[in-house]
Amino acid sequence: MDMLRFHKFTVGSFWISEYGDPEKSSEFEYIFRYSPLHNIRLPRGVQWPATLLITGDHDDRVVPSHTLKYAAQLYHYLKRSEIKLIQRNPILVNIETNTGHGAGKPRDKIIEELVDIISFLQRVLQLKWYEE
Repeated sequence: MDMLRFHKFTVGSFWISEYGDPEKSSEFEYIFRYSPLHNIRLPRGVQWPATLLITGDHDDRVVPSHTLKYAAQLYHYLKRSEIKLIQRNPILVNIETNTGHGAGKPRDKIIEELVDIISFLQRVLQLKWYEE
């Protein structure tokens, strides 16, 4: 989510050929324009949408600091804006323990993650479950 510093952590430097090199001035502006962390724009007069961010504490591809920085920046913006008076949509961060980027994730962890996602959607969309 921090595309200006992705290459500074773990295996992020391997992504430079895919995403660009923020150290090069010729590529910096392009990368800045699509970096999620640097493009949080709060809507005027309406809430930020319900958001669920998920990361694994052992993810070496997209290190958890990206997710945590994004959540912190979003929280900072929401707390200092007029939106804080109306913001009721949940903004949640789920840090899965003992998991990485996804490949090789144990079945029980996959099930837990899916339950979290479906529960979040059920809550946000106010879905009702019906038995037949």
